[in-house]
Amino acid sequence: MSEQKDRVVLAYSGGLDTSVAIGWIAEQTGAEVVTVSVDVGQGGEDLEVIRQRAIDCGAVEAYIADARDEFANEYCMPALAANGLYMDAYPLVSAISRPTIVKHLVTAARRFGASTVAHGCTGKGNDQVRFEVGITSLGPDLKCLSPVRDLALTREFAIEYANKHDLPIETTKNNPFSIDQNVWGRAIETGFLEDIWNAPTKDVYQYTDDPTYPPLPDEVIISFDKGIPVAIDGQKVTPLEAIQILNRRAGAQGIGRIDIVEDRMVGIKSREIYEAPGAMTLIEAHRELENVTLDREQARFKRTVADQWTNIVYEGQWFSPLKKSLDAFIESTQEYVSGDIRMTLHGGRATVTGRRSDTSLYDFNLATYDAGDTFDQASARGFIEITGLPSRLAAARDVSFGNGEDLGESVLS
Repeated sequence: MSEQKDRVVLAYSGGLDTSVAIGWIAEQTGAEVVTVSVDVGQGGEDLEVIRQRAIDCGAVEAYIADARDEFANEYCMPALAANGLYMDAYPLVSAISRPTIVKHLVTAARRFGASTVAHGCTGKGNDQVRFEVGITSLGPDLKCLSPVRDLALTREFAIEYANKHDLPIETTKNNPFSIDQNVWGRAIETGFLEDIWNAPTKDVYQYTDDPTYPPLPDEVIISFDKGIPVAIDGQKVTPLEAIQILNRRAGAQGIGRIDIVEDRMVGIKSREIYEAPGAMTLIEAHRELENVTLDREQARFKRTVADQWTNIVYEGQWFSPLKKSLDAFIESTQEYVSGDIRMTLHGGRATVTGRRSDTSLYDFNLATYDAGDTFDQASARGFIEITGLPSRLAAARDVSFGNGEDLGESVLS
C-alpha cells in the first residue's frame, strides 16, 4: 500500500498564473494540489467552469464556494459600520475579501488533509501578508507557500509552461493591468498607471460610467437598521442586494472613482485606482446617519477606533485579538444607527439631501432660531466662562512672566 502524498491547498482564480501553479507546485514539492475558488461577487466565469478547469489542469480536488452573501454580511457590513476608508479614501476592497477567502482555504485544508496553503501573490504587495497572517491565525499548524514568490513562477514562464502542457487556459490575452474585484469594489494597478503623472484612460473603468456626462439625477432613499442597510426606496433588501443595487445606480453616475498613491505595508508607495460606487455611497449615507444618532463624544472616539480598525484590517489582522475588541466597540455604537438617508446621485457625487430617524439626537426645538426655541440662551454665559477658564488662567500667567502673545503694533485710523 503506497503512502499518501502530502497535499497543498491553492487559492485558485481560474486564470493563467494559478492554473500553471497547480502543476508547478506538484513538480516542485511532490505534493497533490487541491484548489479553492471563492465567489465574493467578482463576476466572470461560472464557478463550475472554474472547478472543471482546475481538475483539467491537474488538481486532485476542486473546492468551490458561493460566498457572496457571507462576504456582504460578515465582511462588508463591519467595514461599513467602521466607515472603513484607508488613508481616508480606499474602502478596503481587497483587504476585506482576503479573510473571506482565507476562511475557505483553511476549511478546505482541514477537509482534504493538507498541510500547506498556497496563494498567487507576489513578494511586493499587501495580499501576501493578508493571506499568510490570516491562514496562520486560523490554522497555526499550517505552512504557507507562494509559487510566484517562493518558486520563481514568472509570468513568462507561466505562458511557456501552459503552452507546453496544453493547459485549457488562454495565454495570449495581453492585459496591461493587475485587477482585483468583488461586489464591494474593483482595484486596478500596474501598466501605464505606474507613472503617477499619467491620467487613467476610460478602459480602466468597468464599474463606473464617465461622470462628466451623467444621466439625469437619481434620488435614492437608503434605510438602515442598527447600521445595516435594509431597504432601498422602501423595498427590503439584503446587504448583498443593497450593494449590488447601488453599484448599478451610483456606478451609472460615475460615483466611487478613487485615484490615490497608497502607502503599502512593505514600505513602498503604489499608485492605485479603485471603483466602489456602492461602497462609497453606503459609507457616505451611513456616516451621515451616525451624525444624527451618535453622541458627540461617542462619535469622536469612534473615529479614533475606526481609524485603528481600518489600519489593522488593511494590514491583514482581521482575525487578531485587537480587531475583535475593536469590533465589540464599533458594534455597540450601532445600536441607534437606524433611519433613512435621502441622497441625490449625480455627476460623480452622492449628496445627502435628507435625514430622518426615530432614534435621532437632533431636537428641532433646541436647534431652531425661530418661535418655539427651547434652548436657554442665558446659560451660555456661564458655559463660556467655565470653558475658557483654563486658557484664561494660563494666559494670565504668561503675561505675568512676560510671555504674553505678541500682537504686533496696532495702527488706529
